Amino acid sequence: MKYTPLAERLRPQNLDEFIGQEHLVGPGAVFRQALENKLIPSIIFWGPPGVGKTTLARIIASSLDRPFHTLSAVSSGVKDVREVIHKAENSGLFGAGNAILFIDEIHRFSKSQQDSLLGAVEKGVVTLIGATTENPSFEVNSALLSRCQVYVLQPLEKEDLQLLLRRALERDSELRSLGLRIEEDRALLRHSGGDARRLLNVLETVVKSLPAGRTEITDELVNAVIQENPGMYDKDGDQHYDIISAFIKSVRGSDPNAAVYWLARMIEGGEDPKFIARRLIILASEDIGNANPTALVMANATFDAVSKIGMPEGRIVLSQCTVYLAASAKSNASYEAINKAVAAAKEHGNLAVPLHLRNAPTKLMKDLGYGKEYLYSHSYGGNFPPQEYLPDELGGTAFYKPGANPREDEMRKRLKALWKEKYGY
Repeated sequence: MKYTPLAERLRPQNLDEFIGQEHLVGPGAVFRQALENKLIPSIIFWGPPGVGKTTLARIIASSLDRPFHTLSAVSSGVKDVREVIHKAENSGLFGAGNAILFIDEIHRFSKSQQDSLLGAVEKGVVTLIGATTENPSFEVNSALLSRCQVYVLQPLEKEDLQLLLRRALERDSELRSLGLRIEEDRALLRHSGGDARRLLNVLETVVKSLPAGRTEITDELVNAVIQENPGMYDKDGDQHYDIISAFIKSVRGSDPNAAVYWLARMIEGGEDPKFIARRLIILASEDIGNANPTALVMANATFDAVSKIGMPEGRIVLSQCTVYLAASAKSNASYEAINKAVAAAKEHGNLAVPLHLRNAPTKLMKDLGYGKEYLYSHSYGGNFPPQEYLPDELGGTAFYKPGANPREDEMRKRLKALWKEKYGY
């Protein structure tokens, strides 16, 4: 007899059984209304692992009573897509509506693979439902994305996960027969990382490890069991957030050895290399910035190279960039500057642009004084006239404070020479 994992045994069959995502499935929510009215367009579900993307796709197919086809972008190619479309075209002659085509991890499909879907989606041969953990604006072709409704799924809350645990003990016949009690749930929730599937996998692993006659589950027991299974969550995005956090902090902390280790863990776990490359680009600006501007150039080149050559060779490029960024001087001055400026923009609202900085394309605007007293920088010695560029209410506010590193020390000296004491340089 084939074994069915706990997560599959507890998979919700309708929206009333679904846990979390109240903004989509709650009473009166837009997605629920669309499903109840049987007006489902092609959809992209965007959210972290284990929050219900696949389950919602299955509920849609079941509720609409349509043929349901599923592909994984990790293992499927253009040929597989065309075969499913061919089946959908033929079954559509006799079926009750067009088929649902669910593509898991659609962000891993290449441009040609995504293009192969366009015709079938446009003609209504299939209703596409894609699931992605990555921002579809970057990972889904604009032509395909424009034909889809994007729904954002949020990480599960603590209360959602606790409800899932109770439901597992109450509704699953195998667990119910054991008379289990969860005395403490902190370790279960921590090891889940907000992922419902992982939570149930942890619970099931712990239950299988229970000594004969024991019915209570404690934090100590959970931690002991998980430590004996260190590799159980290293595949297909598991530990996604914990490991990427360790990776980022290792680069930020200038430890190339630790950074390369966490990089290796992500690569071995099947993490999308373009996700890693994007994080390197962000790191290059957020944590290195003007302490070494070449870091951003390197990170951009890494993303481009990884996109072109793919894996496994892409790991070499990722390693080179990771080591370079980790060994580089660090500065978050630009990051802090934009945060302060955004806070000021929110606090002070729409402050007026000073008249001398305004554009004056018409005679009326010129008559009103737009641009009248503007000093053109290149007409002055050193290409610098001392004039105010901020709104009057923010004059003299220093958003950017150069970091303590050789490159930004040079910038500080130049700015101080230009602005004297105005910004405290």
